[in-house]
Amino acid sequence: MDILVLAARFLFSMIFLFSGLGHFTQTEQMAQYAASKKVPAPKLGVIVTGIMLMLGGLSVLLGAYVEIGALLIVVFLVPTSFLMHNFWTVKDPMMKQNDMIMFMKNMALTGAAILIWYLYKVVPNVPLSIN
Repeated sequence: MDILVLAARFLFSMIFLFSGLGHFTQTEQMAQYAASKKVPAPKLGVIVTGIMLMLGGLSVLLGAYVEIGALLIVVFLVPTSFLMHNFWTVKDPMMKQNDMIMFMKNMALTGAAILIWYLYKVVPNVPLSIN
């Protein structure tokens, strides 16, 4: 069973690690997009959220400080979903569909991160790390 938990942690964390890396390799482009969505201090926001993604993803992957890492992911996903993927305000049908897909993906990932936090915090003896 431990190998399944490791595989699940790996699969879950990859999206956050790769996205976090993108925040540092494509900072300017991401900041321009954030600015177009009226995010205050967009470059700083991209850098801070990149750190949150990397720390959250690493903590879940490595099984260290999982509770904090899962909360970092939730704190990133919820505002990002409403600020960056607010499909209900988009007029162009293709952009609206894309933003809706991204919003729903983020909500699903938020649910998974909350479940990881819950299992780590509340349920005793959940094998979140390999012994």
